[in-house]
Amino acid sequence: MASSRRNLLVTVGLMLLLVLLFAADLCFGSIRIPLAQLFSGSGIERQLMLDLRLPKALTAVMAGIALSVSGLMMQTLFRNPLAGPYILGVSSGATLGVGLLVLVGTLFGFAAGGWLTAVAAIAGATVILLLVLAISYKVDSNVSLLIIGMMLGSIAGALVNLMQNFANPDALKLFIVWSMGSLSSVGWTEMPALTAVFLTGGLMALLLMKPLNGLLLGENYARGLGINVQRMRFFIVLSTGLLAGGVTAFCGPIAFVGVAVPHIARGLYGTANHRLTMPASALIGADLLLLCDLIANQFTYPLPISTMSSLFGAPVIIWILLKGK
Repeated sequence: MASSRRNLLVTVGLMLLLVLLFAADLCFGSIRIPLAQLFSGSGIERQLMLDLRLPKALTAVMAGIALSVSGLMMQTLFRNPLAGPYILGVSSGATLGVGLLVLVGTLFGFAAGGWLTAVAAIAGATVILLLVLAISYKVDSNVSLLIIGMMLGSIAGALVNLMQNFANPDALKLFIVWSMGSLSSVGWTEMPALTAVFLTGGLMALLLMKPLNGLLLGENYARGLGINVQRMRFFIVLSTGLLAGGVTAFCGPIAFVGVAVPHIARGLYGTANHRLTMPASALIGADLLLLCDLIANQFTYPLPISTMSSLFGAPVIIWILLKGK
């Protein structure tokens, strides 16, 4: 009973923190704007909040949820505390797609950017995702699937490094900026596409909570509960691909959130039950990315979001390794 009350208080606290951080992300930046301007203001300040800060804050919430939930599923599937949403090579596929676009732009004299970059990233992530999904039906071992996914990511990374040698400096700079991650690249035009991918992948993850609990004690235990492990693995990979691939396509790679947040959730709630840790990971991930964005925007030139998330996430990983769990 005391544990349930404590979990409720933690959840309410995380929700209140989400509201506060969301409001702060709208108000604070290189220019400080009162929140009232969003509802009653006019002119350039209200336009700044509506057209730049509001979509950026919404993107931070969706990206934080998507990466944290997909990271939680990967850690459960592979029974590996350092697994993350990018472990199957989806991020590397998206990066390969953008790298190809940059190279083609160099050869044919056009600048990559906006929707072109997003479409290229989606195409690259989709190719890797389809390969992993096909392989998931061919191999019985999760370890084999993990290794194959990592190898596909390594191949994609090697091809990207190869293409960088042929790109002109301006195109290469654009690619490097994209690879650092940014929440500002999603405006109201791109928001419907990101939201659709996020909701599809998120709904799958919610439906997988009960099977994921069965997987906590191993595949044999899950099969004993009547769970079709191969089919479940297919949908876990598909959900992760949609969530992580969608975020990477529109925001670029964002480091450490998907690896660190599930551990924070399990630590706060003292359980591995996905009925608690999945909503908790979603809330903590959203809070974390909003906080990262808030801090990054306090500088004259905003810091890349992946830089800030690494500063928060890397210490958590070090702590996990030092504890030896």
